[in-house]
Amino acid sequence: MKNLKSLLGTALLTLQLVSCNSILEEQPRSIYEPGFFKTETGVMGGLTAMYSHLRWLYGDGYLYSAWETGTDEATWAQSADGNFKDMDMTNVGRISVTTHPTSIVWNVVYSNINTANGVIENASEVGLSPALIAEAQFFRAFDYFLLVQTYGGVPLDLGSGELKFNTSPVRVSVRNTVPEVYTKAIFPDLLAAVANLPDNPRVKGGVSKTLARLYLAKAYLTYGWWLENPNNIPTYPETPRVDPDGKNAAWYFQQAYDIATTAIENPGPFGLQPTFYDLHLGANDRNMEMLLYADHTERSEFYNGGSLTFGGGGAPDNWVVWMMTWNYTNIRSSTSASNWAPVSTVQRAATQDLGRPWTRMAPPAEVFSKTFADKKLDSRYDGTFVTVYRANWDLAGDRTPQYYNANYLPVKPGDPILTFLDETPAQAIDYSNQVFNSNVGAGVLPGRADFVIAPNAISRLRHPGLWKLGTYRTDNAGGLGQPNAGLTRPYYVAKFSELYFIAAEAAVKGATTKAGKSARELINVIRARAGKWRFSNALNLSVIQDNSAALTAATPANIDINYILAERSREYFGEGYRWFDLVRTQKWGELAAKYTIAGPNATDIVQETFTRDIQPHHYLRPIPQGQIDGMEMTPEEKKAYQNPGYN
Repeated sequence: MKNLKSLLGTALLTLQLVSCNSILEEQPRSIYEPGFFKTETGVMGGLTAMYSHLRWLYGDGYLYSAWETGTDEATWAQSADGNFKDMDMTNVGRISVTTHPTSIVWNVVYSNINTANGVIENASEVGLSPALIAEAQFFRAFDYFLLVQTYGGVPLDLGSGELKFNTSPVRVSVRNTVPEVYTKAIFPDLLAAVANLPDNPRVKGGVSKTLARLYLAKAYLTYGWWLENPNNIPTYPETPRVDPDGKNAAWYFQQAYDIATTAIENPGPFGLQPTFYDLHLGANDRNMEMLLYADHTERSEFYNGGSLTFGGGGAPDNWVVWMMTWNYTNIRSSTSASNWAPVSTVQRAATQDLGRPWTRMAPPAEVFSKTFADKKLDSRYDGTFVTVYRANWDLAGDRTPQYYNANYLPVKPGDPILTFLDETPAQAIDYSNQVFNSNVGAGVLPGRADFVIAPNAISRLRHPGLWKLGTYRTDNAGGLGQPNAGLTRPYYVAKFSELYFIAAEAAVKGATTKAGKSARELINVIRARAGKWRFSNALNLSVIQDNSAALTAATPANIDINYILAERSREYFGEGYRWFDLVRTQKWGELAAKYTIAGPNATDIVQETFTRDIQPHHYLRPIPQGQIDGMEMTPEEKKAYQNPGYN
């Protein structure tokens, strides 16, 4: 393969374990020499650097586009460029071999895989314990799992042999088949990780037995779907959908169920948060439901991996939430109670409900009319979105006691300025803006001081923001803080709750279930939690309410894959799961081919229907053109290396 620096395991940071305080301490290192892994310090440095590589994937807004835009969760928004329009699969763009978001996984993970190879290969020589070796095995499997889901079969030989540490540049490459990647790399490594990792991670945020079980169960589930291939989606390199060990899809579904339920029954220090709100509250970050995350901090730019005052929109910053944050700072109120004299009343602030707007991605209308149809009993709508934008001019130092908003009614700091309504009211909303001009196309209802937008007017310009992923800092000092900086919150990669979904999906696919753990019972654990409220973001008030009985009673007696996927979207909306979920189950074309949304202008109120051109070959992303251009192979070999449909 090409890229000498990738294959030598280049990393921006290596990290060394500091045992006295059980944190990962990062030390700069530009490249790993072959002899580096011959020492305990080198092996430990390479091992712990694997955590740092997560920042180059999770938190990158362009990779986020590859995992969300074009699904039923997201489309392009008013300020989108080709990184988002291409992913939408409509008439505004098309995925090609040079599409940046689809190249990121390939370009990032191979250096980490080679680092893992170096650690594993030299671990015995330096006396590394099986538990520490298992961390490297987990991350190698983790990266290969990302690759095989994204591109199909990928190389196991980086130039020195399959799963060997490569120390010299090579310009040729051979892709292994999907079964080979799973059975030679992913499954053996995850099985070893499950066997040798501790219940309690060695450091805060470190890998654990529970995490390894989650990924092993998920890999078995995904491979079971691949073997079954219900919609005849092509694979590449072409190979029969036959397991080399002679096992069928049903066997893998059963394994997925058994391993996931074992993890649920033996959670170690992990478990579910009491409410969905607690799960995503910034003040409660790194809670026990989080099995793995790409970490950041507001205490040090060095350890954060990026500036604490400004973010340029690139890895290793966490800037994902900017993509679906619309430009709420364009909202205007009035300084006068008799004529419209515009003033900005919602300032950009480093708070979980606001943050930096980029307006690159927008949720289609169906997110609000179908996925989150229940906005009253189910807390996940309120715990996912920002639906009320409140006055905060005081944080900018403006001591004016009140301004005037819709209907010339007075508003004070903390009052709603613009509200996305839960449902379209019977009374017509006046969107004309002839008297009261919100500047973003919001409407007016008699007697309300806040501007309003009904679900049927959600557009590429204005839509609820993502509270769950929002900015959270403790150093704002009573002001606007640093909203232009990359987020200092961790980006969550894996959650304990997914074990319930994996086991439920496997059960729907025919796995024999345990008493008390049918698909419906497993999903109802999640739905019961969704019914418990302790705070309402929309009301900005404490709300103690338990709707668990109503939600669990409403769960169908016999649930199917579409129901599982709908629940997954309610639970993980906007977190980067969706493309993988739709591709795994081969439901992408069925569930995301059409969507509705209004246009990108403030005057666009009427929603239109858009159709995506999702073809079978799109279920694999193209191999990056830069990879192919760098290989010293014949034109025919290069053409054969690329996934079909992208040449």
